[in-house]
Amino acid sequence: QVQLAESGGGLVQAGGSLRLSCVASEGTFISYTMGWFRQAPGKEREFVAAINWNGGREYYVDSVKGRFAISRDNAKNTVYLQMNSPKPEDTAVYYCAARYGGSWSGDAPAQSGFRYWGRGTQVTVSP
Repeated sequence: QVQLAESGGGLVQAGGSLRLSCVASEGTFISYTMGWFRQAPGKEREFVAAINWNGGREYYVDSVKGRFAISRDNAKNTVYLQMNSPKPEDTAVYYCAARYGGSWSGDAPAQSGFRYWGRGTQVTVSP
C-alpha cells in the first residue's frame, strides 16, 4: 500500500508563499487520486484540494480557490500544494492523502475514499 510523507511546512507571513510536498512510496502512484486535508486546533478536518492521476482534474474548497494550487509530478511520485497569499486562518496541520482510483465523478472525490495518510506537516501563518 502507498506510504506518504509530507514536508515543507513551517512559519510563513500572511501574504507570503509556501509549498508543501508529499512523496509517495510503494504502490503505483498514478493509480491514486491525491488530496490535501488540514486540521486546525479544535476544528474538524477539512478537505482542501485534490488532483486526479494526470493533473487534468482538480478540486479546491472555496476558501482556498485562487490562492492555493495542487499539482503532481508522477515521475517523482510527488504531489504539491502551493500556498500563495496564505491567511492566518490557513494555520493548521496539513495532511497528504491518497485515494485508490485515478479520478472521480462529480464535483469532488468522496472524502471517505482517502484511506492512506501521511503524518502531517504544521503550517503556521502569522498576521
